[in-house]
Amino acid sequence: MRKIILASASPRRQELLKDIVPDFEVVVSKVQEVVPKGVGIYDAPKFLALLKARDVSKAYPDSIVIGSDTVVVVDDKVLNKPKDENDAFEMLRLLSGRKHKVITGCALVCGDKELSFCVSTEVEFYELTDKEILDYIATKDPLDKAGAYGIQSGGKTLVKAIYGDFYNVVGLPVGVLKRELVKFMD
Repeated sequence: MRKIILASASPRRQELLKDIVPDFEVVVSKVQEVVPKGVGIYDAPKFLALLKARDVSKAYPDSIVIGSDTVVVVDDKVLNKPKDENDAFEMLRLLSGRKHKVITGCALVCGDKELSFCVSTEVEFYELTDKEILDYIATKDPLDKAGAYGIQSGGKTLVKAIYGDFYNVVGLPVGVLKRELVKFMD
């Protein structure tokens, strides 16, 4: 079996990947994550996942490299990781009492062979008070996560409902990834 490499520093992705690939290596991509004009909001995570996987694959052409990228979208606006606490507050205020989409793009690259896909999950938040938002931001949990919340940590108390794949919201749609990886390795 070919060596599998995860092109991500995310501890959440690493933990989730262990459930379907017990033995893999982590090599973080150093590529600049820029989405060119013409790539739509809903295709951007797949584009970035492929960019990261291709970057790492250059050094490991005989390995299967998995790239991934997650964005939060509300009102056709992408919410990436917040720049600071004020940005996190604005994001959480925007998500309060509303539904939004979490889109994770995944890419598999081995030499010239490539496969990429996106999974979308809808998440609904409770109506949040400013105090709730500030208390959550004080934990520092939202500062390194797209959309300024982590559903697997303190952000779970903000979520009213999920429509789709929970693990996609965490950052890696392991059910779909497992099936695509099996097909890719055939």
